[in-house]
Amino acid sequence: MNEYVKTVDGLPLIVKVLLAFFIGPIVYGIYRIAKGSLILGVIWIITGGIFGIGWLIDFVMVILHGKPTILV
Repeated sequence: MNEYVKTVDGLPLIVKVLLAFFIGPIVYGIYRIAKGSLILGVIWIITGGIFGIGWLIDFVMVILHGKPTILV
């Protein structure tokens, strides 16, 4: 799973922004699981997909910082 984190971190910024916009809760939910937060990653996938909370947070953080920085 550590390779997944390195792969996502190594992507160009425009690809990260597009991923965050279109399938952000899934990509960054798995990112959180790979970083060691299983429960948080699953919650992120569910809340991001249903309520849009995780999606919005990840989208803004990827634009500002280049990667998700909240609750990772």
